[in-house]
Amino acid sequence: MIYHDSQHRLWVLSGPSSSYVLHLDEADRPRVMHWGPRLTPEQAASLLLRLPRPGFRPVEDPMEGSFDLIATGGLCYGQAGLQVRFADGTRDLELVFTGQRRTDRELVLAYADRHYPLTVECHYRLYGDVIERHLVLRNEGEPVTVVRADSATWVLPRMNGYRLGSVRGQWGAETRLHRTELPYGETVLTSRRGVTSHQANPWAMVDDGTAGEEHGAVYSCALAWSGSWRLTAQRLPTERVTLSTGAGHDPVTWELGTGEEHVTPVCAGLFTEGGFGAASRAWHDHQLRHVLPHAGEVRPVLYNSWEATGFDVSMDGQIRLAESAARMGVELFVVDDGWFGARTHDAAGLGDWYPNPHRFPDGLGPLIDRVHELGMRFGLWVEPEMVNPDSDLYRAHPDWVIHRPHRRRTEHRNQLVLDLSRPEVGDWLFRTLDELLAKNAIDFLKWDMNRPFTEAGPDERLWLGHVRTLYDVLDRLRAAHPHVRIESCSSGGGRVDLGILRRTDQVWTSDNTDALDRLDIQHGFSQLYPARVMGAWVTDSPNPYTGREIPLDFRFHVAMAGVLAIGGALTEWSRADLDRAAELVADYKRIRPLVQHGRQYRLLPPGGELSAVQYLAADGGEAAVLVHRRGRRFGHPDPGIPMRALDPDGRYRDTATGEVHHGAVLLTHGLFPDLAPGDYASALLHLVRE
Repeated sequence: MIYHDSQHRLWVLSGPSSSYVLHLDEADRPRVMHWGPRLTPEQAASLLLRLPRPGFRPVEDPMEGSFDLIATGGLCYGQAGLQVRFADGTRDLELVFTGQRRTDRELVLAYADRHYPLTVECHYRLYGDVIERHLVLRNEGEPVTVVRADSATWVLPRMNGYRLGSVRGQWGAETRLHRTELPYGETVLTSRRGVTSHQANPWAMVDDGTAGEEHGAVYSCALAWSGSWRLTAQRLPTERVTLSTGAGHDPVTWELGTGEEHVTPVCAGLFTEGGFGAASRAWHDHQLRHVLPHAGEVRPVLYNSWEATGFDVSMDGQIRLAESAARMGVELFVVDDGWFGARTHDAAGLGDWYPNPHRFPDGLGPLIDRVHELGMRFGLWVEPEMVNPDSDLYRAHPDWVIHRPHRRRTEHRNQLVLDLSRPEVGDWLFRTLDELLAKNAIDFLKWDMNRPFTEAGPDERLWLGHVRTLYDVLDRLRAAHPHVRIESCSSGGGRVDLGILRRTDQVWTSDNTDALDRLDIQHGFSQLYPARVMGAWVTDSPNPYTGREIPLDFRFHVAMAGVLAIGGALTEWSRADLDRAAELVADYKRIRPLVQHGRQYRLLPPGGELSAVQYLAADGGEAAVLVHRRGRRFGHPDPGIPMRALDPDGRYRDTATGEVHHGAVLLTHGLFPDLAPGDYASALLHLVRE
């Protein structure tokens, strides 16, 4: 999978359908000769004949924008992914190649500065067509200031145009897909909030402007980091384009002391053909195979008590909800905020992770036992990175929060952020949660993080250290309590990335549970992340956030596109709604393996009258389609919805009606779902190949 041509100083990293070709030039700079369809070593070597011949050159470096390790110095005037400042003020790096280490799947290219005792290693690892890349910096001299250390710089080939795809958003409106022509200069996507953020997500896709859902070449990358980050898309007038991404944000720097090393997060890159759908499916497959800790598991149907009770939590109230949820077919019951300390409102108790003695005088044991008796697993909400000033923890350790001397401690949601970069805070966090899990038969944690950093200052050790400690605590808790599963939540979708997904089992997609809004949120989410991790709730109507009234079936069919959950006030639902909900939960369980582990095809995007998404079994023998109609216009009949990737010679039976469809007809003329005549109509179709 990794070939080295020592004579030409050439490396070819090849997956099943793509290759990444590197060449060290006479100045030891790693030039990307090719990233695209698979090449043989002989074909890759022939690319060297295309290098510019000696002769007249303009002032600019003609190779600028073609190197996957770009450091400050020389004729580099564009974006440099590696920037340092030595103790004497020198900012230029002059790196000399010192050697390589190589296996079939891993490659390390080592460099050292010509004068200063600083070394840089570029690590590459192949997972099929996905290439993971990160840097390791080591300093043996005087302290060095690291201004920027991106994990990877991805060099794209020249194309006829460049379109940048990403997601944008805000709280309650996360992961909305945005595609636009890439302008000349530098386009920066970033989070300066200490978390991945609702406003952007650390991935990007680039095509030539003509790719569609099922056709065209797509270049994409994604950063595995759950703190502040930046992704710089640079388009030079020479039509060279790079994507450079890493942890941190301007103007924060950090010091690399004598004898210290810095390891950047992983950034993964992927070339695919077959449009944005193929790119998404490749990313989904990569996460299911190589990122998620328990990818093969089927995620249970979940009930969360928050929207039913708010802070009005009681033993009897939770048991009544649990009994209703169990009758509906729920498999995991989660008690949300309000169970601990003095947490009867949002201004007190955060940090005091013990059961409220008035609400749970005998602890959580009786409630957990009852939930388990009902045949469900038990889950608990925690927000362990936060503290209320009105808490025992803050009164004991006011210095543990992120703050700067002589500056106010900005409260948001009546909260302050604990500084996990301090060893004593990280130790407290692990001990506290370890004790909570050891003393109670808890199966699931909803790990929330409801506010960004403020007053954090310029010390990157805090910005990096907080995330590294978070990862360490999660890793230690999972090792100590291997049966516990964890959901990442951050006021909804504020911490979703490949870094947190290595340590959690699912994510909370958005606090906005309005089914119509969720169609757009889930469409953008699916561009990179699989349905297997996407928590999706059915809540009350009118929706508590938007006030929109939507039928129960539509709400369920939207939520079935991910990990189905219910969050409504079940004790106030009608008997008819409870019975219908139980039927819909049973329907979801029948198609759940397809949704959570099948291949996803976005048949019709949201925005039109109809939207639809298909899930196909790995062997192609079974498919599920979820169809949604926002509103009917002018009385037009619904069109057929062509399906994808079926066997044209196969025959597919609808499990609900018994009707048999020919694969070739489904692929061309499409499926005609039997939708109700009004607005907010929806359907689930389950087809099995005969």
